[in-house]
Amino acid sequence: MKVMHVAKVTPVEFMRQVRAETAKVTWPTRKETVMTAVMVVIMTTLLAVFFLGVDSAFDAIVKGLLRLAQ
Repeated sequence: MKVMHVAKVTPVEFMRQVRAETAKVTWPTRKETVMTAVMVVIMTTLLAVFFLGVDSAFDAIVKGLLRLAQ
């Protein structure tokens, strides 16, 4: 079994590294964020309608089969 050794870093150095890595991040613009949020809402709504249809179809099939069984 191989043991991995993690380099010990002081909290101050860790915060410096975090700040340096955060500076490299390309943050989305407000427009990109709004467009992404709108797409999420649209896709969620479409999926909800789709699954409502599938659920309703299965409900009708099961009810029809149960009526036949009586």
